[in-house]
Amino acid sequence: MARSGFFVTLEGLDGCGKTTQIGRLAQQLRTRGIDPVVAQEPGGTRTGRSIRSILLHSDSTDLQPHAEVLLYFASRVQNLTEVILPALEAGRVVICDRFTDATVAYQGYGRELGADTIWQLNKIACDSEEPDLTIWLDLEPQTSLERARNRNDSQLVDEGRMESQGIDFFLRVRQGYLDIHKSDPDRFRRINANGPEDQVAATILETVLAALRQRGLAGQ
Repeated sequence: MARSGFFVTLEGLDGCGKTTQIGRLAQQLRTRGIDPVVAQEPGGTRTGRSIRSILLHSDSTDLQPHAEVLLYFASRVQNLTEVILPALEAGRVVICDRFTDATVAYQGYGRELGADTIWQLNKIACDSEEPDLTIWLDLEPQTSLERARNRNDSQLVDEGRMESQGIDFFLRVRQGYLDIHKSDPDRFRRINANGPEDQVAATILETVLAALRQRGLAGQ
């Protein structure tokens, strides 16, 4: 079936504000007559939520890097099959919290498995599927890590495993995002996440609407 929808992802270090901005973007699109499907990585499906609990729980200290990356792709395949591709085939706009770019940054760079390895896995597992547009909310690693840890302290569900990594890990992750942006700036758009929340939201909305108009999926 032909793909006629539009696939948007938001990326960035933990604590950059992705979840908040996804909610705001989805609501702003709805006020303009566009009802997006919102997806989550890892997670998004029954199987994906079970995998997410393994990947993000702070007790998963024995999880090996190669097992970790394969679990991310297992969740992603389920999400693609059950949620993302059917919505795109139906002409819907899909907004996803992370996708393969995150795996390149976190496992390819952060875990030092190599970006080429991740892209090869994406080809095998996901038929090289990638977003039409990615919004990268860029934030300095130290600020991001502090925000993420403060957030985790207030949550009832334990999802603090990644934030237990040292600052060097997150510096490598940010370098991964920088390299993706340099190699694919038309798709992978950088937005400074240090600004006021309203300003960041307005920039995201403007960027997404411009891309949708180019595809004839939003009014002028």
